[in-house]
Amino acid sequence: MIIKTGRYSIKFEKVPTLVYLCLLPLLLSLGIWQLGRAQEKRAFLEQQKQGLASEIIELSTAIEINVDALRYKKVQVTGHYDQTHQFLIDNQISDGKAGYFVLTPLVLQGEAKAVLVNRGWIPLNQDRMILPNVHIKEQQTVVTGRINRFPAVGIKLAGAEIPTDNWPSVVQVVDSQVLAKKLAYPLFPFQIELDKDSPEGYKREWQRTAIMLPEQHTAYAIQWLALALTLTILFFWYSCKKNDE
Repeated sequence: MIIKTGRYSIKFEKVPTLVYLCLLPLLLSLGIWQLGRAQEKRAFLEQQKQGLASEIIELSTAIEINVDALRYKKVQVTGHYDQTHQFLIDNQISDGKAGYFVLTPLVLQGEAKAVLVNRGWIPLNQDRMILPNVHIKEQQTVVTGRINRFPAVGIKLAGAEIPTDNWPSVVQVVDSQVLAKKLAYPLFPFQIELDKDSPEGYKREWQRTAIMLPEQHTAYAIQWLALALTLTILFFWYSCKKNDE
């Protein structure tokens, strides 16, 4: 197809046009996607900031369960640890070393419901068949920490949410309903990350957030959109010819 405009004509050759029409939507979509990711990260960091600055809430069964709204809020809960029934979340890496997150049920005072307290990271034994000793005193206690979702995985394998039969029970992916069934009492659908200064815990670095900052996403978006603009300029430069040619 040829479009004549005064002294110049724009000739859309088949192959270059097809390449342009395929690449342009891809570059634009990547730029828009990165802008969306930047906005998501801003919202995530703002939610984390507000949660950490909020007043401590007292956890009870009367609280409205909205994990997204409660995420990162500081919480206090009174109860007793069920130290004979603990879970180890497998394949957790800290400073390049493999280990577990230790989840211990805390049964709320005067309630038949518990919340899983993440007491931190503990390394694997040299013999993987020997599980670490995660003993804790089974006594009345007051736990403080922050509410968060359970650790996520990139690819969830079939059966990863099924815990082992022994105690402490090893699990790859936490499903609170599955674990509640094994414990025979209900669980809240989130974890409490134990305060760094609280006793009965292991390595805790909850404040470390290994995410790409919004500014980095914006920079990538500008690069993709700039490539789209450059591609458009080159395409029309290539397609534009003088009429006397």
